[in-house]
Amino acid sequence: MTAPQPHVLAEKHGVLGLLTLRRPAALNALSLPMVLALMAALEAWAADDGVQVVAIRGEGPRGFCAGGDIRAWVAEGPEAALAFLAAEYRLNHRIATYPKPFVALMHGVTMGGGAGLSVHARHRVADPGLVFAMPETAIGFTPDIGASYFLPRCPGGLGLYLALTAGRIGQGDVIATGLADRAVALADFDALLERLMRGEAPERAIDTVAGRPGLAPLAAEGARLTALFAASSVEDVLERLDRDGGEFAQRSAATIRANSPTSLKLAFHLLRRGAALTLRQCLQQEYDAAAHLFRRPDLAEGVRAAVIDKDRQPRWQPSSLAAVTDAAAAALAAPSGTSLAFA
Repeated sequence: MTAPQPHVLAEKHGVLGLLTLRRPAALNALSLPMVLALMAALEAWAADDGVQVVAIRGEGPRGFCAGGDIRAWVAEGPEAALAFLAAEYRLNHRIATYPKPFVALMHGVTMGGGAGLSVHARHRVADPGLVFAMPETAIGFTPDIGASYFLPRCPGGLGLYLALTAGRIGQGDVIATGLADRAVALADFDALLERLMRGEAPERAIDTVAGRPGLAPLAAEGARLTALFAASSVEDVLERLDRDGGEFAQRSAATIRANSPTSLKLAFHLLRRGAALTLRQCLQQEYDAAAHLFRRPDLAEGVRAAVIDKDRQPRWQPSSLAAVTDAAAAALAAPSGTSLAFA
């Protein structure tokens, strides 16, 4: 079966349903038609007894998926962007609750929406060249695709670190945080898929090709990272980092201060709430937050500075954390009036 979408290939090989993102020039960035094609294939295969396992991969050596097409969000306007997010979040939930084994093959750039296609899978394998991030606070948005569910459940302060810094981590740290399961080289992805096509159980097939994870320098910070990020506010995090004074702390503080104050306060609020919510509830609160953020200037400004003009000099409104009260951050997470319909 081939999905009627040029950037998504949905094929059956033996007992395997194989999804391939085919937009390598854009690092397989997601569009609404791509999301809908992926969902259509998953629904068809859920009812197909000939498909026993599903896998998803990204075409090209540079990355699995760079996330949503944020340039299109700004160009097409809030209604189109929210339609994309509603479909994307339903897809994320469907992957997390899929009735058949779902294997995500993560390599290269895997960020934002790319994390949503992989982190929620039952089996997540990661290549040594993996570059993982939730970059939203750096572009005036907030970590989404269920991030307010999975980031608070990362060990220690790793989840909050990823949300506030928008920092990039590699294979070892992704596995250490529980956002991927096994280390598998990109060169071995085809061999893994061949085994799945023949009906080999995913656990056994992955065991056969898996290797040892790489170094996990962020996870190695351990208790220190927990002490720095187990804080009561974004300001408290920064105070702890400043007081620590080490190279890691200084670099983290500088990165956080460069990000959108509104996004930082909102992300902190959503992650704290998300620690006690279900994935479904987290996706809903992230959609509500997005609906509010699309009416504010920071996202358009962040996209301009990051991907249009590329001057890396965003002018945030407001420009300081002090100008974003806790009440204002909570208001950005208030119900939007639209309830997502999950399968």
